[in-house]
Amino acid sequence: MGVLRTLIIKEIRQFRRNPFMPKLVVMFPLMLILVMPWIATMDVKGINVGIADYDRSDISQKIVSRIDASEYLELKGMFADYPSALAELEDGKIDLILEIPAGFGKSMMGTPEKVSIWANGVNAMKGSLGSQYLMQTLLKCFQDIRASRGLSIPESTIETVNFYNPTMDYKHYMIPAIIIMLLVMVGGFLPAINLVMEKELGTIEQINVSPVNRFAFTLSKLIPFWIICLIDLGICMVLAWLVYGLDVAGSIWAILLAAALFIMVISSIGVILANLSETMQQTMFLMLFIILTFILMSGLYTPVESMPLWAQKLAFCLPPTYMVELMRAVYLKGATISDLWINYVALGGFAVLFGVLAAITYKKRG
Repeated sequence: MGVLRTLIIKEIRQFRRNPFMPKLVVMFPLMLILVMPWIATMDVKGINVGIADYDRSDISQKIVSRIDASEYLELKGMFADYPSALAELEDGKIDLILEIPAGFGKSMMGTPEKVSIWANGVNAMKGSLGSQYLMQTLLKCFQDIRASRGLSIPESTIETVNFYNPTMDYKHYMIPAIIIMLLVMVGGFLPAINLVMEKELGTIEQINVSPVNRFAFTLSKLIPFWIICLIDLGICMVLAWLVYGLDVAGSIWAILLAAALFIMVISSIGVILANLSETMQQTMFLMLFIILTFILMSGLYTPVESMPLWAQKLAFCLPPTYMVELMRAVYLKGATISDLWINYVALGGFAVLFGVLAAITYKKRG
């Protein structure tokens, strides 16, 4: 323990003397939490709508006003007929066409005529989400019009209730994922860079000729960055609460335990890659490959269930898959450790496995 304490103190002093790393540790969580939730969003705004109004009634004017007031839709023009609107859509000037048939206003007193929505499918996401936004806007408008005239709302009206994220604010869904990215970047890159830097400077040779065993050396590389990542986690959680009003629905201790296990996993992977590399460039390329794989296949952005079967099986061999599910369940749903014990056991197993591999791959050459 005395040797390990000395090595950890050495790592902390070396970290403090580095002109870049301490600034990165502070600025990285600030930039990720304050900037990324506004950029990494699936909310689509600025959807351009053209309206071909064959009805020209008070009802159709109310529809136009409702669309013009929408936060997500932008009214770009009124057209005399559908072909004129289609020409604008083909030129890329509008994304959606709403066609209001003649006599639609009168039909609202009984069974409403059908309106048509035509979407530009070149940008599939914008077209699909835009159609849903426009449909929801129209349904709400139709309900208000019928209610104002004393007519009952059709039984087929659908009411949607969103559990755990009632406002469907995508930032609330993304913040737990961004925190995981922070742990991957800081917990993985910094130990790897620190170790390879010692190789390039030659200072690691002093450790190689000392009686320090490989397990003490590996722990001395992992523990300081484990503490740093937990500090960054705290900064992110405070910022998420202050800036976005997102509080932890479950126990903070459940998140801290999961983060502690996950950081050990990621830091061990970084040390393994550094042990297998001789230069900074090799380590960076290997880390980028690992991080891209984690981001694309762990469910951070794309649900695992939507992947092909072979990719789903591979995803459940990756540590971040369990962390993503755990983080969102605790943060948004209020899940407990007992609810997610499989995820904790999996992360603990990965921590032991990669920790041992990190120690084994370190070869003293003194």
